[in-house]
Amino acid sequence: MSGPDTIDIQPPAAGEHEAHEPRGFDGNEPKSRQQRSRRAAFIKWLRKVHGWVGLWGAALGLLFGTTGFFLNHRGGPLRVSTGEPQVSVMQVPLPQPAPETPHELANWLRQELKIAGNPGRVQKEPEHAVAWGDRSVVQPEHWQLNFASPKENTSVEYWVGNHTVTIKRSANTFLATLTNLHKGVGLSIGWVLLIDTLAGSLILLSLTGVLLWTELNRRKTAGLALVAASIAVAVVLGTM
Repeated sequence: MSGPDTIDIQPPAAGEHEAHEPRGFDGNEPKSRQQRSRRAAFIKWLRKVHGWVGLWGAALGLLFGTTGFFLNHRGGPLRVSTGEPQVSVMQVPLPQPAPETPHELANWLRQELKIAGNPGRVQKEPEHAVAWGDRSVVQPEHWQLNFASPKENTSVEYWVGNHTVTIKRSANTFLATLTNLHKGVGLSIGWVLLIDTLAGSLILLSLTGVLLWTELNRRKTAGLALVAASIAVAVVLGTM
């Protein structure tokens, strides 16, 4: 008689248990695998958001990073000059009858001289008596207007009753023009809203960057401490 049949049972290969986790009694995936799958999907989504937002803000970020450098160094002790503006002054005869209000004068100047920019704050000083030696004379009403645009600034001075108006024009250099774009000087509401999108993208980049770091690194406490320390250092240096 032959002996009993033998059955050769091979031990499971290394990592086989990890690759084939047993399912639950209900046939569903284990909770640990579901959690890892959700975490992987969340990280993938974060990377996509981070990448697309960064692509949107790349061009404007380059512009605002460069102009922000010049704004940061516009004064001492590490002043970097953007160039001196070209200034010109002229007397312009007024039509007859002359404009009766600063608003009418601003509209006439924009049409006649093609002045760039929108009129800003108008200063209107009413006529009043002033002392001139031992006499008292009446100084006429005085208007001051200012037109601001990224490329140039135009100031207007007018004494009511004169037949001319004094106009001073300051043409900015290229770097100064870029800096005015950063500050939004004399620009439309469309540009302001566009810059708001850049500000929002920077906030999203910061938040998604921190989330990606904390999801991909185990030292979450150290990362949060670094962010808090950076904010504290910036506040301290800004208030010194």
